[in-house]
Amino acid sequence: MTQQSTEHNSIRFHVSGESVYIHDMKLSEDALIGHLVYSTSAHAKIKNLNCFKAKALEGVICIITHKDIPGINQMGPIAHDEQCLVENEVNFIGAPIALIAAIDKETAYKATQLIEIEYDELPAIIGLENALENSETFQKVRKIENGDWQGAIQNAPHQLIGELHTGGQEHWYLETQTALAVPQEGKEMLIYSSSQHPDETQAVVAKILGVSRNEVEVEVKRMGGAFGGKETQANHIAAWAALLAQHAQKPVEMHLSRDIDQLTTGKRHEFYSTYEVGFDEEGHILGLDIMLNSNGGSALDLSMAILERALFHIDNAYFLPTVHVQGLVWKSNIPSNTAFRGFGGPQGIAVIETIIDRISRFLKKDSSEIRLLNFYGENERNTTHYGQNIGVNRLPIIYKKLTDSSDYFKRRESINQFNSKNEYIKRGLAMTPVKFGISFTTSFLNQAGALVNIYQDGSVNVNHGGTEMGQGLHTKIRQIAADVLGIDANKVNITATNTSKVPNASATAASSGTDLNGMAVKNACDKLIVRLSNAFIKMFPDCQESIYFKDNIVQDGKYEVSFAELVRFAYINQYSLSSTGFYKTPDIHFDREKGRGTPFNYFAFGMAISEVEVDILTGRHQLLRTDILHDVGTSVNHLIDKGQVEGAFVQCLGWVTSEEMKYDKNGKLLNHSPDTYKIPAITDIPRDFRVDLLDDAPNPKAIKKSKAVGEPPFILGLSVWLALKDAVSAVGNHQFEPEFQIPATHEYIALSCEKMKKQMINSKLS
Repeated sequence: MTQQSTEHNSIRFHVSGESVYIHDMKLSEDALIGHLVYSTSAHAKIKNLNCFKAKALEGVICIITHKDIPGINQMGPIAHDEQCLVENEVNFIGAPIALIAAIDKETAYKATQLIEIEYDELPAIIGLENALENSETFQKVRKIENGDWQGAIQNAPHQLIGELHTGGQEHWYLETQTALAVPQEGKEMLIYSSSQHPDETQAVVAKILGVSRNEVEVEVKRMGGAFGGKETQANHIAAWAALLAQHAQKPVEMHLSRDIDQLTTGKRHEFYSTYEVGFDEEGHILGLDIMLNSNGGSALDLSMAILERALFHIDNAYFLPTVHVQGLVWKSNIPSNTAFRGFGGPQGIAVIETIIDRISRFLKKDSSEIRLLNFYGENERNTTHYGQNIGVNRLPIIYKKLTDSSDYFKRRESINQFNSKNEYIKRGLAMTPVKFGISFTTSFLNQAGALVNIYQDGSVNVNHGGTEMGQGLHTKIRQIAADVLGIDANKVNITATNTSKVPNASATAASSGTDLNGMAVKNACDKLIVRLSNAFIKMFPDCQESIYFKDNIVQDGKYEVSFAELVRFAYINQYSLSSTGFYKTPDIHFDREKGRGTPFNYFAFGMAISEVEVDILTGRHQLLRTDILHDVGTSVNHLIDKGQVEGAFVQCLGWVTSEEMKYDKNGKLLNHSPDTYKIPAITDIPRDFRVDLLDDAPNPKAIKKSKAVGEPPFILGLSVWLALKDAVSAVGNHQFEPEFQIPATHEYIALSCEKMKKQMINSKLS
């Protein structure tokens, strides 16, 4: 087996059921079960909280409120606007009011029913439309502008104005929010957390417990999915479990049920965007003015950074000579929305893709033609609206390869013929690209650490700050370490991520897990290679200068010794076999006031073509075929990267078609369970699914010349959304602009088709 095809680190354990997640861990006999008591009102003052009956219930060990917090009652990651336990006023259904520790889950649940809470109801802001009318924003407007956009729009031969609503999305990780807190000696606390950011979890728990960070140890073996939902909001349940454990001086596990998890945690941000565009007869965009409005929910969380990435990605793959893009985050009475795969990028990119689609329909041209026309090019046409040169531009070659391999233009003709002959079934086709910036846009987060230990038998333990959530990060890191040390991957073990081994680590987010941690691990391994090379020279004083580590052998052309033998020799001769590593991304900076800089290390590219068939009477549809060509540089692990492309695409498919957040007027999420919230099923994936990775595309700016793959391919699911819109447009012979938003559910598609038919009738009558 080659390094390139090394299987996923935990695949055998996953398949056999032996993989251990927090909820699988065997608890000690004195361990307790934690339970959350949350608000049933979206906005209210707490008039009275009575826990006496619940405390008297046999098996209840303790019930704590904000009064029992020894430290600071805050868990907001950026702003101090999110209380660990509410003191006086609840701001969303699901707001934490009290915590229960009991001998078992049943007792904890019974105690919840005995707690009496009286509210003085206050006006609640539900939904972005309501927020825009009545609410306030979290911070002042953010903007990026370039050139005389007003003049360009006014003087353009054509102008279009419009709006777009993109809905929220539930993360629906398989493992719901979970934590196990185990008191140690004195004030020390060990937290087993399902967190993408153990360092921040450590900081939040320490602050709330009123201890220093070196007294809190956070460990993450693996997560059962995260998708951004455990970047900040895993801190909550870790803090709650730690509070109960500290109070009871016993281990406490907290594990949210699916319903409670969906009801109380934040989602992808809902956006309402407006735009005005000026363009010429050919379809070149000349000027663009966009306003992005985001629903932040009840607390700031990461909303400003998410909005900022939407501003950065308003161009997607297209050169914008003049642009003015602004953004605001609005407050509302729902759980604070948070990070989600794409981190604002999908919401911004959906706007420009809508604009491109509208221009093509206005000019009666194929949308692929308008896209090609506006792609980034060379020289001045290769610079973003915030002043960064995108470097090697792979959009043209991906476009050529994918349109050829998919027979795009021939299929377009075939679909037009099909639609002309079928009244109630229509087909649609769309191609959408992606250009996605890779790096944390908060510059100082672009750093990582590692600790690599070689043992006397030649086996290796690698510790790094990244977390494994099923994406294959540990597998890639294992391959990187093995490759640098010249040994088989099965001789390398990746230990659980632990704040006591690698401190101050950034979140595993922004698609940068392999880029940052891979480089840090390589740095540590390189140091060990130098030490082992010196040991080799000591072992063979007349050896040649070039020493090679490969296939478990160390040699110079004259002498050779096994890696394990050299390690043993190095130990005997007192060479250190342990090393830390560190990496920071170079040349990353951005001036928020000027809206100029280089916020990204590089860009990932990709393209997708999707074909759909729609029943215009019911809105039901089938995804007939999807072709994807995606740029991952030189792949570290081809199978893992291909799997990430497929998974990201299908997750976006859910966002744009079936995953709809339904709130009632009181702010209660109505579809907070698997039977009412519809993620994609196996019947929803393309019947014909063709995914390829771009060959011969090395990226010199990242580890092993690779590119990040976690978030960029999510954007490719927009091809399905616009293919559905193309099918709806066919109802009116592409003469009218369809009403379309995200998600385009069956109901919404059917209604859009009805409106299209009415437009056709009215046009004939007039």
